Amino acid sequence: MLNTITVNYQSILNYFDNRSTNCSAESFNAKIKAFRSHFRGVRKIDFFLFRLANIFA
Repeated sequence: MLNTITVNYQSILNYFDNRSTNCSAESFNAKIKAFRSHFRGVRKIDFFLFRLANIFA
């Protein structure tokens, strides 16, 4: 537990100092996962990334 706190202490303090979290990144990650599951079996990764950038950018 001590090792986990020492590795992540800056993020932990950032929450208490600025009330900032990574919820926007987590939300974006969930959107990407939902998009990926919807288009399962994509063969062209370049086209997938292009579509992802156009939709969420």
